[in-house]
Amino acid sequence: MKTVLLIKNIYLEGFKNIGNYIVRNYFKVFTWFTLAMLAIVIYAFILRLSTGFAFA
Repeated sequence: MKTVLLIKNIYLEGFKNIGNYIVRNYFKVFTWFTLAMLAIVIYAFILRLSTGFAFA
């Protein structure tokens, strides 16, 4: 839990000093989009592992 709070504080500090509203929101959207794409990749990889897909 301490690690999650630390990551949250780093995230908030990173966006606190960005003055432009558009830039701040762009980076927030880009962060969530990147995390969503990473989740899809991890899901697909685990699915391939669980179904016995041959990677060779």
